[in-house]
Amino acid sequence: MNRERLIEETRGQMPARRWEHTLGVVGSAAALAAKYGADAEKAELAALLHDYCKYWPIDEQRREYAEAGLDPDLLRYDPQLIHGPLAAEIVRRRYGIDDPEILDAIRYHTSGREKMSLLDKIVCLADYIEPGRDFPGVHNIREIAEHSLERALVAGFDSTIQFLLAKGKKVYPLTLAARNALLDEIGRPELG
Repeated sequence: MNRERLIEETRGQMPARRWEHTLGVVGSAAALAAKYGADAEKAELAALLHDYCKYWPIDEQRREYAEAGLDPDLLRYDPQLIHGPLAAEIVRRRYGIDDPEILDAIRYHTSGREKMSLLDKIVCLADYIEPGRDFPGVHNIREIAEHSLERALVAGFDSTIQFLLAKGKKVYPLTLAARNALLDEIGRPELG
């Protein structure tokens, strides 16, 4: 796998502003990996590829998603969720990336999931807190991330859920399950 090729082809998938976001996620993922003891190379690669097909036309994303045989239930929710699982499938096929940790971190970076791995948590949180992000509460999430991945992710999911509720949109059940599972983790004495 040629890293330069991955960089160029990923950059070619998105507008310049989203490429800047991607670079911010890569940097944030590397910093979180160093802080919390994750594999930095895996974190950077998953972060680089997390939005791989986000800017494909939505009809193309839906078609590719269906052709890949991915969970059709997700299609009943916000179309912004499609690109995570689809990107994991596309980079697996196109670039031969077969590391399940990397693919899962890409797949679940928007929704989260129950029993998130350390890499899942890092890429998901990096996507929330990269330096270019500016939404209500992001500074608080960044501060929490200095002390706890789990608490920061709960705050991030809370922000997403509140946003969706305010817009009258459905909340993807996997996000609620991820939030609840993180609360269970936080409740354990070693994380409390």
